Order: sequence, then C-alpha cells, then structure tokens
Amino acid sequence: MKALSRQKAYRGVAMEGFIADWYTKNTGRDFRRFEAVAREVAERVPSGSRVLEVAPGPGYLAIQLAKLGRYQVTGLDISRSFVRIASENAARAGVEIDFRQGDAAQMPFPDASFDHVVCMAAFKNFSDPVGALNEIHRVLKPASTASIYDLRKDASLQEIDEEVQGMNLSALNAALTKWTFRVMLLRRAYHRDAVERMAAQSLFKTCEVIERGIGFEMRLKS
Repeated sequence: MKALSRQKAYRGVAMEGFIADWYTKNTGRDFRRFEAVAREVAERVPSGSRVLEVAPGPGYLAIQLAKLGRYQVTGLDISRSFVRIASENAARAGVEIDFRQGDAAQMPFPDASFDHVVCMAAFKNFSDPVGALNEIHRVLKPASTASIYDLRKDASLQEIDEEVQGMNLSALNAALTKWTFRVMLLRRAYHRDAVERMAAQSLFKTCEVIERGIGFEMRLKS
C-alpha cells in the first residue's frame, strides 16, 4: 500500500521558470512598497537583529532591509527559481543575504533563531497557514515580533485597479496583473476575521490586524 503523499506546500501554480521570471520583472518595476515595508520593519527592529523573510520571491524586500540596517537577513522560499533569482539580485545590490529553499510550514532553522520574521504578499498562498504561523512562532526568539502583509479579500476591484495603475507596468502587463488579482489572488485572500481566527488557532494565540489600502498587516508577538 502506497504511503499518502504530503500536501503541496503552496496553493496555485508553482512559481518556477518563466512564471518566476515574469513575476520578478513586474514587481521590480516599482520598489516603493518594498522600501515602505522595509522602513516600517527598521523602525521596530533594532539594527543588528536577525531577520527572516518568509517567501521573499525575487528578494526585493530582503535587499531593502539589508541596505537599511546592519541586519543579518535570511530568506526562505519554496521556489528554487526564486532562491536563485534572489541570490543574484542580492549580489548585484552588494548585500549579503542567506537565501534558502524550504517550506514555510517546515522551516530548516533551530528554535529561537530570529528577532523578527516578515512575510509579504505570500501568506494567502500557503497550504497550511496555521502550520506556517506555528513555525514562525518556533523560530522567533521569546518576546520577538512578526509582520505579515497581504491582500484583503474585501478589497474592491476599483481599489485594485488603482493599485495596479501605480505599478509602472506596460498596458499588457497591467491587464495581466489585474486579471491575476481578480481571478486568482482575491479568491485565496482572507477576510480579517479569518486571519484573526488562524492566529487564535496558532501558538501566537492573538494578533493585531491593521488594514491599509488593498491589504493588511498582521502583527504577532511570540
């Protein structure tokens, strides 16, 4: 009798090959949101801290963090393509970041390894979001913090269209991005009560949710 296969770690298509390349080029056209989140993290996390970004994709946020403070930055992504791309981007930017391949729900790090964990635009794609929260809790040092940024399920189509208009995309890529938001991302996104419920089911037990624009930030403390 065959053993049951483990659940796929992500929802949707694999971010590998040309899909990872397309995502990298599109998101790399506008660094403002990565810079803004990096500044928010830097305001709350002392320089010299160990910071983990879960699902860094092309590594743009991790790179901004490494530039802002003397952080020891690590990135963990399920996509081998993104690990390669992010490592190349960090080298070009002249910063040292340890990008690794792995599952957010089974992280390859010892307990209490990091002072802060951040995750941007990826939480809705995790097959086991509570498991990922538990792993974030495990790898955080006691009394440390985590920030999860993602799309609000109740973001209006008009709000999304306005957001895409500010991304500096070509007409074709803007149309593809709007389609991706409407057909794929909104379906996976969470309402505020669902996010709070998952935090309550996790080792964190509670969270603070701050809504802004088409997204939210979930703040957690170990």
